[in-house]
Amino acid sequence: MSEESYKDKKVITIGTVSELTGLSERQIRYYEERKLIFPARTKRGSRKYSFSDVELLMEIADKREDGLQTYEIRQEMIREKKIEDPKDIRKRMLKGQINARFGVQND
Repeated sequence: MSEESYKDKKVITIGTVSELTGLSERQIRYYEERKLIFPARTKRGSRKYSFSDVELLMEIADKREDGLQTYEIRQEMIREKKIEDPKDIRKRMLKGQINARFGVQND
């Protein structure tokens, strides 16, 4: 069974995301271009979003209404990412131990 939360599964189309958020499809694609949101792509190239993406888009829209530029939002997101989840640290440590045990080197 997968550890991925239902909130993180990329299953929502851009049209549905547009309806849920009130953002136009063009705005959503623009936020992707600005590297604020990262949808998955189907084999045919359609974008798929998660519930977490929808929540993030709502936060981005709120910040834009408050006057922040996309660059500022991105910088804020980068700063927030520096605080790592303990689960991520543990996974990295385990991966490093496994790689060291079997002589795998990462560049």
